[in-house]
Amino acid sequence: MPHACFTKPLRAICLAAGLLAASLSTWAQAPVAAPKPVAVPGTFAENPIVYFVVTDRFYNGNPANDHAYGRQREQAPKDDVGTFHGGDLKGLTLKLKEGWFQQLGVNAIWITAPYEQIHGWVQGGQKEFKHYAYHGYYALDYTVLDQNMGTPEELREFVDTAHGQGIRVLFDIVMNHPGYLDIQTAKDFKIDILWPDSEKDANLLRNYHNYIDYNSFKFLDWWGRPWVRAGLPGYMDGGRDDLTMQLAYLPDFRTESTEFVTLPKFLKAKADTKAVDLPNTTVRGYLINWLTQWVRDYGIDGFRADTVKHVEPEAWVALKAEGLKALAEFKAKNPTRKVDDAPFWMVGEYWGVGPTRSKLIDSGFDAMINFDFQQQEEGFTKPEKLFRSYAQAQAGKSVHMLNYISSHDTELLDRSHLIEAGAALLLAPGGVQIFYGDETARPEGIAPRTDKQQATRSDMNWSSPNTKVLEHWRKLGTFRSRHRALANGEHKQLSEAPYTFSRIEPVSGDRVVVAMGAKGPVNLTVAGAFADGETLQDAYTGRSATVAAGKVSLQADGYVLLERIKP
Repeated sequence: MPHACFTKPLRAICLAAGLLAASLSTWAQAPVAAPKPVAVPGTFAENPIVYFVVTDRFYNGNPANDHAYGRQREQAPKDDVGTFHGGDLKGLTLKLKEGWFQQLGVNAIWITAPYEQIHGWVQGGQKEFKHYAYHGYYALDYTVLDQNMGTPEELREFVDTAHGQGIRVLFDIVMNHPGYLDIQTAKDFKIDILWPDSEKDANLLRNYHNYIDYNSFKFLDWWGRPWVRAGLPGYMDGGRDDLTMQLAYLPDFRTESTEFVTLPKFLKAKADTKAVDLPNTTVRGYLINWLTQWVRDYGIDGFRADTVKHVEPEAWVALKAEGLKALAEFKAKNPTRKVDDAPFWMVGEYWGVGPTRSKLIDSGFDAMINFDFQQQEEGFTKPEKLFRSYAQAQAGKSVHMLNYISSHDTELLDRSHLIEAGAALLLAPGGVQIFYGDETARPEGIAPRTDKQQATRSDMNWSSPNTKVLEHWRKLGTFRSRHRALANGEHKQLSEAPYTFSRIEPVSGDRVVVAMGAKGPVNLTVAGAFADGETLQDAYTGRSATVAAGKVSLQADGYVLLERIKP
């Protein structure tokens, strides 16, 4: 017997009924759209959330470049801490496309210097391991990419992809020193070495310096005395003050010199360099020209300046001025490739600077890295004193400090405290620096006995992230990215238990209320920040509540992040 719907008189009725049922089914299954919060993110300078990544240790997007210049890894993990591990610009791009940085609320990525580094290695620690320039602090040629980092096309794709997501790119740069002269680089540039088969020497690590003839006149073919000072024959005239001393025996650029110089002999002979002799130009002038050319060519949005205290302020002023011009030129020529029209931005590493506004803000810097924050770990669970003092330091000023809890130069914060530490960092007044892997509880690496900082630069733990920590950091980071009030708003404690505070930015009207240590059903004071009748959303759980009698009642899950919902 045929189905009733196939009889002609009933076909239209059945069809209509079927469409109605499908419509009802679709309606029943359709997800309820989450309410959209009112977002006042501010400009980047008003609310910087910077992700600092040691590029080589992050993600290997192009294994074909892993052994550039003959660089090799070591078999034993303890010997491998200072080699290139494979992370590159292509890897950063892949993670951008996956949404890794957007899900953290990041609005800038600070990468280790990608320009060409010394080709080989030097003694690491006290002759414990082979120390390559994977971190970008042993520059050889400032004008070309290091082949381990990738190609110009890969750099352009990385920057353009970041810009397309509203994320800026910052280069780590060094004006204080180039790299050491290593054996491989000496061989590559035909600077005197004393042996033909170093690779076969089992004691090479311990006898390293025996093989470079520092007394040879050819050694001056390296950077040369007009460019650097060093405690070596032909170079010896270094000082003992911050500006003329050598750091860790690294050759010290004469950035203060008024002498005009020409290119060092090794750069003149280097086939792929973009460096050319510039008329009437000092060492400082060359360095600024080389560094800002990356801005002109690729639209690099800013610099993180290394070893600021060891370079005269006038050099930083000149670098900032040229960076401003270079970025403006790039944006004028490439209007579709920029994030916005914000100016070039610089943050400096001046060892020991705290949350107070540094005088170097007037020497070209927009902000300084805040070394104080990491030392406040005992206060992270009860942060009122910390938040109040930082808000006072920021009050009425543009964001001038970049807080961090872990660093490649100091230590990783205790991995068991990343929930409370992440909350303290991402809710603190000032700017934020996230060190790669703090959001995933990346474990420490091997720590050589005489160079413990190597342990802070372990490979990103892609295969074993701590998902609880990651979810927590993502909620806090995206909440912060919507609210400039967290960076520079007026701070007020509203309750001690659970600890509740408001942060209100008067100029924009942006405002939030946050509770920490809130579990289960809570009745939170919001008076003074939000008015009765307003509907608020908790960005931590997604729950909403309406203000009544200056309070909101909701179910909390450790933290409450209250913001307005769009009407």
